[in-house]
Amino acid sequence: MKPIEQSSQFDLLKQRRFLPFFMTQFLGAFNDNLFKNALIILITFHLTSSLEIHVLVNISAGLFILPFFLFSATAGQLADKFDKAVLMRHVKTVEILIMLLGALGVYFQNIPLLLSVLFLMGTQSTFFGPAKYGILPQHLNEQELTGGNGLVETGTFLAILLGTLFGGVLVGLSDIGRHVVSVFIVVVAVIGRWCSHFIPIAPPPDPELKVNFNIVTESVRIVKFTVHNHTVFLSILGISWFWFYGSVFLTQFPSYTKSTLGGDGTVATLLLTFFSIGIGAGSLLCEKLSARRIEPGLVPLGAFGMTIFAIDLAFAHSAVTGTPLLSAQMFLANAANWRVLLDLGFISMFSGFYIVPLYAIVQNRSEPRHRSRIIAGNNIINAAFMVIAALMSIGLLKAGLNIPQLFLVVALMNAAVAVFIFTEVPEFMMRMIMWLLVHSIYRIVRRDLHHIPVTGPALLVSNHVSFVDALIISAASPRPIRFVMDHQIFNLPVLNFVFRTARAIPIASARQDPSILESAYDSIADALRGGELVCIFPEGEITKTGEINSFKRGVEHIVRRTPVTVVPLALQGVWGTFFSRKGGRAMATWPTRLWSKIVVASGAPLAPEAVSAPGLQDIVTDLRGAWR
Repeated sequence: MKPIEQSSQFDLLKQRRFLPFFMTQFLGAFNDNLFKNALIILITFHLTSSLEIHVLVNISAGLFILPFFLFSATAGQLADKFDKAVLMRHVKTVEILIMLLGALGVYFQNIPLLLSVLFLMGTQSTFFGPAKYGILPQHLNEQELTGGNGLVETGTFLAILLGTLFGGVLVGLSDIGRHVVSVFIVVVAVIGRWCSHFIPIAPPPDPELKVNFNIVTESVRIVKFTVHNHTVFLSILGISWFWFYGSVFLTQFPSYTKSTLGGDGTVATLLLTFFSIGIGAGSLLCEKLSARRIEPGLVPLGAFGMTIFAIDLAFAHSAVTGTPLLSAQMFLANAANWRVLLDLGFISMFSGFYIVPLYAIVQNRSEPRHRSRIIAGNNIINAAFMVIAALMSIGLLKAGLNIPQLFLVVALMNAAVAVFIFTEVPEFMMRMIMWLLVHSIYRIVRRDLHHIPVTGPALLVSNHVSFVDALIISAASPRPIRFVMDHQIFNLPVLNFVFRTARAIPIASARQDPSILESAYDSIADALRGGELVCIFPEGEITKTGEINSFKRGVEHIVRRTPVTVVPLALQGVWGTFFSRKGGRAMATWPTRLWSKIVVASGAPLAPEAVSAPGLQDIVTDLRGAWR
């Protein structure tokens, strides 16, 4: 892919393969929300009937979502068939024309025209979406996907915030507000089109695809595409649930502010600001927390935070006592209200932990030829979930629940959805356990792990120092690994769940159980032939002295049976930690070393014909050095 190294995700903002795309999508989201908020304000102040206002505001929301049902199937096909950069440029050109119509609608305050423009904007967003998320894996390598998606999500929510603020401020500029908005939306669309001109080409993965314009049959077919990969499908359900969850909160902010918090419009803006900044912070932190990998373990962590802080938010408000509505300054002066803001900030921050890895998983694990269609299927399901969220909210509020109680219901639903997804895909929970372990007890330093091949099979060989060596190496590796481990360690309580989920391979000596040994050799051969990474600890047991024990000949048997590249690894600094056997039994006392610095180092790969157990032992010993 792209072997470009970078110190952080922000370096992407200096590079042509990302910056023009980022600015294009940011300006598009900004313009959408500027126009939508200006439209809502025009409707509110142009019409006198409150019933008519309520109906039109809800029609506006429906008109923007409707195109995702109607045109996502076609949009996904076009993004797989044509160059995504060229497609995005065409979409941005159409945006200029749509905004010219929008300018006329705003200037003349023509509600039917404005509603028509809103539908066209939804259509334009529908065609932009599959290209937007489908282009990232073509321009970024796997190690950059989390950081790139974090920037995109941050930009999207900041664009929502700024667009909403500008829409309200500009349209409210006394007599010139309509004129300013009319000019502004066209100018932003033109700048967005100019930025799109610099997006590098993104060759189509399936140029021979025949586009099916039958909306119903192709929509059904595209949704079926998402089901083929179980992990991808459940990740899409997780993303759709995020939009369900988020839309409930965002939609209720104005009413929640007035009826529950006793605040005015500036307080509603304050809540939206905290929510947007929290999403941005969580999204940007994902790259740091995942060490530039696609880390599924952040998803359950995010779901946990979304649940806990939403439950607290349901009980965080104080009673409303007066009728002049509080301004933002007055609201902030009451220390009790900071609990509401902190809850919102943490809900959105953990939402960033939740959503960014899910998008990266969908992009990375989808079949490239179908990736844009799978993303289009994701958009269809997202839209359905948002409609269901609106209907459920209306139903529960009409049934007598207040808004904090609605938040509590959604928080408990979030917990149930999380349990369902993580039960169906235990890899998420296993990775979270692994992530918490290595980030609370250890500080991992990765050294020369570029020797581990990006694709294809390889046998990794490491010294064996503790009961969690497999977790440490797996947390450091850029790719998933199948571990070969002693069957007794494999069957340890609690850890057995982690090892089984990671599809570890239990092994025993010929003296202990020949059948387990042969079964292990068969599983190793199958994994290597399937292009997977397999890691073995040739000592056959955890060291009791800190020194490296003699390597067994089993490694030679594995390579003779399935000749693959062998990559030596060495663990440094693990001896003496809680899970090692220094001083006798492991885990016999409370940990005395927390957040210990340890190193996972890799040596140069060896050709299969150069592999011998004694030779590998010498290499691993030299690689480890004196630091045990």
